[in-house]
Amino acid sequence: MNASPAQPGNRILIIDDNASIHEDFRKILGPDQDQNAGLDLVKARMLGEDPAVSLRSGFVIDSAFQGQEGLAMARQAAEEGSPYALAFVDVRMPPGWDGVETIGQLWKCCPELQIVVCSAYSDYSWEEMIHQLGHSPNLVVLRKPFDNTEVLQLAHALTEKWRLNRKVQSQLDNLETLVRQRTAELEAANASLKKEIAERSKFEGVVQAILK
Repeated sequence: MNASPAQPGNRILIIDDNASIHEDFRKILGPDQDQNAGLDLVKARMLGEDPAVSLRSGFVIDSAFQGQEGLAMARQAAEEGSPYALAFVDVRMPPGWDGVETIGQLWKCCPELQIVVCSAYSDYSWEEMIHQLGHSPNLVVLRKPFDNTEVLQLAHALTEKWRLNRKVQSQLDNLETLVRQRTAELEAANASLKKEIAERSKFEGVVQAILK
């Protein structure tokens, strides 16, 4: 793990059996890119480039070299309350699970995890992946060899999507809690009113009996 502090949505897990791929991702997404962010922005504007592409964020990058190892890391991160927002997963990782099986296992413990599956054209087709994993809005395919800018854009877009999804879910959970509380209050008030009506009816019956 690098030295950047983990913030909600900035943790990324790389699962690939090739050490050089991990280094490539760290060069693209690592925190050292933040040091020259201002200069990059000026340079991008001078060259007519998209400034958003030039700016880097200090993502926290963790490495796993097999699918089983990646699953264990994802579980631990979730249990510690600092889950991964995004995982880049290679398709071919002998001798263990391949990428498709790894993704299936990851989603069992972390269904909200955004995943970019890194695949060569000779690997699984999109149809084959969907057949095994099912349709999911949390899955994107990145063909090798990948472009650095594309990786950066995907990282920013998908981690932001993860953050927004979590925010919406939190608001829904809060709303559900509020509805339960109000329902309980109304049920308690209704029960109290019924009890009061019953007691009043009983009292009125006693009074009428005495008057007779």
